[in-house]
Amino acid sequence: MQIQVRLYATFRIGRFNEQTRDYPPGTRISKVLEDLEIDESLIGTAFIDFKYATLDRELHEGARLGIFPKVGGG
Repeated sequence: MQIQVRLYATFRIGRFNEQTRDYPPGTRISKVLEDLEIDESLIGTAFIDFKYATLDRELHEGARLGIFPKVGGG
């Protein structure tokens, strides 16, 4: 299945802004993070089709996955 992955902020450095990627059915967000070498502890928010999703959420054909890092500040 194909999913569209969009990275935000610092996750784009050395990677990409947006990319269509192939994964087998049943793939979870955590697998995409593993493939991209992004540690789960750095994740602020993940969205599937613009709706909040937990990292164990299963992706579907044509899903649009957005991955945001944690944001610091004061």
